[in-house]
Amino acid sequence: MLTITPGFALDDKEIQESFIRASGPGGQNVNKTATAVQLRFDARQSPSLTDPVRERLLRLAGSRAKADGVITIQARRHRTQEQNREDARERLADLIRRALEPPKPRRVTKVSRAAQARRVDDKKKRGRLKALRHAANDD
Repeated sequence: MLTITPGFALDDKEIQESFIRASGPGGQNVNKTATAVQLRFDARQSPSLTDPVRERLLRLAGSRAKADGVITIQARRHRTQEQNREDARERLADLIRRALEPPKPRRVTKVSRAAQARRVDDKKKRGRLKALRHAANDD
């Protein structure tokens, strides 16, 4: 179980992990050990997520989410499989935590009279400036 919040957890069956070769430091050892982790989570098919959370999660995932709804996270910061595995799982948990927060509702506001007046004054100034330029070219 991957615990996201105290009241929400993902079943390990919903997460697929595969180990791949990592680039970067490690000398000759990096060529023969698969320490990087590629974590896949199918957000579209997950029974744990509600529809609004699923949509927010896919939007937050950005390029990590493919068209079919599978989110792929690659972790290769560390030199051991276990550390990279924990890193990938924590990054997925953080993404889901952010998706669980509902967006703040937008409060409808009106433009103040002063702001409207400033806008109209600016437009009048700009119009007078252009009119002056135009009059100078007519001679």
